[in-house]
Amino acid sequence: MKIGFVGLGNMGAPMARNLMAAGHQVAGFDTAAAPDDIPLATTAAEAASGADVVITMLPNGEILRAVASQIHPAMPKGAVHLDCSTVDVESARNVAQAAEASGLSCVDAPVSGGIGGATNGTLTFMAGGPPEAFDTVSPLFEVMGQKAVHCGDAGNGQAAKICNNMVLGATMIATCEAFVLADKLGLDRQAMYDVVSTSSGYSWSMNAYCPAPGVGPQSPADNDYRPGFAAALMLKDLNLSQMAAKAADADTPMGQRAREIYAQFVEDEGKGALDFSAMLPRFSNRGRGPADT
Repeated sequence: MKIGFVGLGNMGAPMARNLMAAGHQVAGFDTAAAPDDIPLATTAAEAASGADVVITMLPNGEILRAVASQIHPAMPKGAVHLDCSTVDVESARNVAQAAEASGLSCVDAPVSGGIGGATNGTLTFMAGGPPEAFDTVSPLFEVMGQKAVHCGDAGNGQAAKICNNMVLGATMIATCEAFVLADKLGLDRQAMYDVVSTSSGYSWSMNAYCPAPGVGPQSPADNDYRPGFAAALMLKDLNLSQMAAKAADADTPMGQRAREIYAQFVEDEGKGALDFSAMLPRFSNRGRGPADT
């Protein structure tokens, strides 16, 4: 396919490279990044011109809407706008309506898997939009990821992402709290892991991404909490979840409390660049992050 790719940051650039390695023709654009191994256009509209699919990977809904207004007029009728950003549900649905008005299809497909998943082509995509458009871009999902789930109508990909990450944020906090409690009770961390990871406390946060250094599979905890998924990004997703909860009149007290704790960690304590699992040393030191230990 001929693909325009707008947003060539830490996630977008490796995704674009994987598409190129699979034989797709890619024209990229970014206002800041300029990878020397990806063919670049001078504007977003130029990247989108004549493309079968235009992929966007952008920071927020406001920027997505602005970029959509630039690329939609340049795209041929029947093309697909595949948005892999994580944004608010309202923006995703607004952009889908704008695409339809321009004779295009739109699929919102935020990702899970972080920079490693983008580099290794093992992302999970949560997609919303017309089934026909999902089918069109499915071969691209197979290149960039290991799984794609069609979640329903426009915006449902974003809904799935923020629900997933609300669970993730809350369970990571609970996992870190449990390790700190084990420490104070004199329970060895490895013993704690061996019990919880094979018992009813099993979770992805414990089993696949353990926040305790030297325990479980390799994780950012074993690399001084350099981010696989930064705490600032977790806060972004938790903010989106609470925006959606307010709009939908959903009661999410655990999600709200997780948002408050990550807001304190990121905004008040200045630890947003650390991995979101760095909550463990933060709790161990009662509010002082790893840089203060």
